[in-house]
Amino acid sequence: MLQDSKGALRLLLLACLVGLVAAEVGSFCPCLSFFHRYTPPTGIGGEGRYAPVCQRYRNQYRFASLYDRLHRTPLYSAYLLTPAAGKRPKTVWKYEPQLAFSRANPEILCFPEDGKIDQNVIESQAVPRDYTNSTYTRGHLNPSSHHHDMEDRNATFTLTNIVPQKAASNAGTWARLEKEVGARLQGFCLGPAYVITGALPYASGPQPWINNRVAVPEYLWSAYCCPAYNASLPKWARPFFPTYAAVGRNDPQSGPEIVPVNSKAKVRGYDVKRMPLADLEDVLEQRLAMPVTLFQGQCV
Repeated sequence: MLQDSKGALRLLLLACLVGLVAAEVGSFCPCLSFFHRYTPPTGIGGEGRYAPVCQRYRNQYRFASLYDRLHRTPLYSAYLLTPAAGKRPKTVWKYEPQLAFSRANPEILCFPEDGKIDQNVIESQAVPRDYTNSTYTRGHLNPSSHHHDMEDRNATFTLTNIVPQKAASNAGTWARLEKEVGARLQGFCLGPAYVITGALPYASGPQPWINNRVAVPEYLWSAYCCPAYNASLPKWARPFFPTYAAVGRNDPQSGPEIVPVNSKAKVRGYDVKRMPLADLEDVLEQRLAMPVTLFQGQCV
C-alpha cells in the first residue's frame, strides 16, 4: 500500500512538472506545497461541480481551495500556518476570475468599487450582495489571523474562501478555536504546519441558502498536521501532536450526534468539539459516504 501511494505521488508530480495539468483553477498542481507530502485530501469532492483553486495573489500562491460550483462556497481551504502579526487588514473582498473565464487573469481580483460585476462572475461564484441583509456573516475557512505576511492575510479575503457562518460561531466559539490552534502550533511546531479547514453540507432536509444562491453549511471542521514538533512537549500538549481536529456547529437546531450541545453555554447551539484526526475523518466518511484521508501518511 505504501509503495502504491508513493507511485501515485510520483505520477502526480511528474504530470505537474511536464505541464499536463497546470492551471490556477482546475488543478492543484501549482500549489501542492500547501498539502502534506504534496497530496490533497482523498474522499472529498469529485469531478464536475468541484473546482480545485490555487489562490494566487500578487504573483504568488497563497493557499488552496476546493470550490463547490453548485453551492458557491469552498468545500475546504488548505494553507500553511505562520506566526500571526499585526492587526486585521482592511477588508477588500475579492473573487476568482478563472471560475468565470477559464483563460482569465490567474490572480484573485478585487470586486469593482462601483458594484458592477460581470454576469459570468455572478453565475460562477458568490458575490458581496449575496451576504447583504442576510443573517449570516462571511466566515473564513483560511483565517487572516493564521498568517504573518500581510499579503497572505489580504489574500484570505476572497469569497472563494468564505462560507455563510452564524455570528455566534464566527466571532465566538470558532474564533476561540482558531486562536487556540494558532497559539498551539506557534508554540510547539518546529516545521511546516499544514491546516485544512472545511464546511460540511446538510445531509438531509431542506438546504438553507442565502439570496437563493449560496448554500449554508451545517458544520465547519478543521484539522492540522505538524510533522516536526518539540520533542519535550508538556504532558498536557502531547495528545495534540502531530495532528488534531475539531468540528463546530453552524446551526443551533442540528441534532447532537456529531457535536453535543452544552446546555449551560451563554449562547447555545454553536459548540465546537475537539477530537483526534481519526475521529474527524470518521465524521466526514459517514457524511460523505466514502473513506476520507486528510493528510497523506497520517502526518508521519
